[in-house]
Amino acid sequence: MPLSLRHQLRSLASRVPSRNYAAVSSSPSQTNPYTVGPYQVFDRNAKRLQRDRAVARDGGDRSRTVDYIRDEIAERMMERFMDIKRARDLATFSKLLESDKAKKTVMLEMSGKTLHREPDSEFEATSTGQDIVQVERIQGDEENLLQHIERESQEAVLSCLSLHWNPSHRLTDEAGVLVQIRESLKPDGLFLGAMFGGDTLFELRTSLQLAEAEREGGLSPHVSPMTDTRDISNLLGRAGFTLLTVDTDEVKVGYPSMWELMEDLQDMGESNAVIGRRARISPDTLAAASAIYKELHGNEDGSIPATFQVIYMIGWKPADSQPKPLERGSGKVNLKEVL
Repeated sequence: MPLSLRHQLRSLASRVPSRNYAAVSSSPSQTNPYTVGPYQVFDRNAKRLQRDRAVARDGGDRSRTVDYIRDEIAERMMERFMDIKRARDLATFSKLLESDKAKKTVMLEMSGKTLHREPDSEFEATSTGQDIVQVERIQGDEENLLQHIERESQEAVLSCLSLHWNPSHRLTDEAGVLVQIRESLKPDGLFLGAMFGGDTLFELRTSLQLAEAEREGGLSPHVSPMTDTRDISNLLGRAGFTLLTVDTDEVKVGYPSMWELMEDLQDMGESNAVIGRRARISPDTLAAASAIYKELHGNEDGSIPATFQVIYMIGWKPADSQPKPLERGSGKVNLKEVL
C-alpha cells in the first residue's frame, strides 16, 4: 500500500468515534438480558418494548385491527400443518388448531402484553363435542427456548412470524434458535415455521433510501434486514433437520399512502429494531419518501402496494424410523432397460 494512502487511512480512522461492545466473560455469572453483544443485529429488548406498546394502545384494539397479515399467514401455515395427518401433543404459537390434531398448546412470547392479549376462551374449541385444547402461556425469549421448554419434550413446534427478528448467523450457531427448536423436539418431531423474507417491504425500503440519499446525503437502515430465501434450506440443514421443505409466497396489501403503512407496522410491533438505528427521521425526508413511493410503486387508483414475502419451512428431527435413501449401488433395476 502506498505510504501516503496509508497515512490518509490512519488519519481517517483516528477521526472515527470508537464503539464500545459488551464485554465477553467466561465467568458463570448471570447475563444481563438487556446487554447488547458485539455480534447482535437486533435489539431484542427494544423489540419486546415495541410489542408491549403496540398492545397497550387503545386496550389492544389497534393491535387486533392490524392482525390481518398475521392471520392470513397463519391460515396458510396451518393448511400445511393440517396436511400432516398426525394427532399428537403440540407446542405452537398459533391458535388456529383443531382438537383432534392437538391436545395441548404452549405459547411462548417475549412480550407479556402480547402473550396475554386474548383470554383463554379465544383458544378453546367451540363446536359441541370437541375437546378443549389445553393452553399454557410462557413469557420468554425464543433465543433462550431451552430455558422454558425441556429437551425432547415436544411432538411439534410451530413459529409464525417471529424468526425474522433473529439474524441468520444466530439461527444455527450452537445456541441458535433453530438448534434449540430441534433439541426441544422428540425424535421424528416436526418443525413448521413462517417468516418474512428478504423482499418484504422492498417498496418502503427503496423509497426511504432514495429520499434519505437525496435529502441528507447518506443512508441509514430503516427497514430491518431479513434472511434470503436461498439461505433457509442451508440453515435448516446446519441446524440438524432432515426431510426439508421450503417454499415462498407473497401477500400484497394496498394502503392509501406510506403513512398508513408505517402506522400499521407500528401497531403490529414490527418497527425497526436494528442496533444503531436512528432515533428519528426528519419530516422532510419522510415527505420525500412518501412522494417517491407513490411515483415508483403507486397503483393507478392512487393507493400504494406493500409486499410481504413469506418463507414457509418444514423440517423433521432425525429418527431411525424415517425413510432413508438406499445405499449407492443397491439398485436392482437397470435404467438402460427402462429408458
